Amino acid sequence: MIFSPARFACRRRIAAFALMAICASARAASAPAAPALDPASLDLHNLKAEAADYLGRKAVRVTVIDPQKEAGLAFLRGSDFQDGTIEADIALKITTPPGVRMPGFVGLAFRVKPDASAYDIVYLRPKNALAEDQAMRNHAVQYCAEPDYGWYRLRREWPLVYESWADIAPETWIHVRIDVAGRTARVFLNGSSKPSLVVDGLKGSSLRGAIGLWGYAGEESYFSNVRVTPSTPQPIKNGSDPTGVWAIRFGSDAGPFEGSLKLTRDGDKLTGTWSGGLGDDKPVTGFWRDGHIELSFPGEWPNDGRDGTPGPVTAFLEGWVDDASAKGRMRVAGRADGQWVAQRQAQ
Repeated sequence: MIFSPARFACRRRIAAFALMAICASARAASAPAAPALDPASLDLHNLKAEAADYLGRKAVRVTVIDPQKEAGLAFLRGSDFQDGTIEADIALKITTPPGVRMPGFVGLAFRVKPDASAYDIVYLRPKNALAEDQAMRNHAVQYCAEPDYGWYRLRREWPLVYESWADIAPETWIHVRIDVAGRTARVFLNGSSKPSLVVDGLKGSSLRGAIGLWGYAGEESYFSNVRVTPSTPQPIKNGSDPTGVWAIRFGSDAGPFEGSLKLTRDGDKLTGTWSGGLGDDKPVTGFWRDGHIELSFPGEWPNDGRDGTPGPVTAFLEGWVDDASAKGRMRVAGRADGQWVAQRQAQ
């Protein structure tokens, strides 16, 4: 037999890949199974929950009781979550009659208030992931903070920021992992090490609360292998007052901007001035909500070689103030979008 270095190298690579697959299977097999989810352990809000076998595994099936309310929540009784990891296997069967557009909605809520009036949520629209319309495909994974920051508001004010595409589909199990740390959440699907969605600046009004299974009318939602792993909470708190002078850096897709933002708060109303990129002494108005700010001001797009026609523009800025630092998102309508960071200046 004639020795072939190329054939020998190929066999070595095949053997290495086989060993890696065996090790991965061993790790998966050694991972402890999550305790079975008991429907009796759930506190139900407009949902019916029952044990079920679906696609080869034991699960809890939830369905909406009153379709006029559209959605419902099933609290994990006794859950009290701030930071950590939430995992679940989720599947969705759409029961809406044929001919009615229904992308499917199923998700996990966290930091839920006891009366279910407010919460952060990540949910999936599995059928959107299969659409021929690329814009619709981009709506497969969604973050919201109910009731003030629903999908419609976030999509209109901050397009493409709080939703994304993912390779998912109805009537198949989807493993969802949400890593929550302070004001950031990362969403991982089907064991990927790369997040499908990164939310840098959770908008919910609470830093702590229950965890809930979220279902929608016109479908059956299935949950299995639900697991919650708390972590040490980030040292943040709500309520910081933005009054003062801030040095801001705005890293936009049209290039960087810097400015000075002077703010005064009167209750929930904010006023002040912006000076720097986009113009000087521009009047700022906005609102404060327990440390979260939303601002806008008129400006001038510069004639310095950037893309975009020079002229009047309006800038929008939102984010969280945490003592002497702040950060969030900023957009200049029709011109630029990106993240901003700020430091409070000594007076």
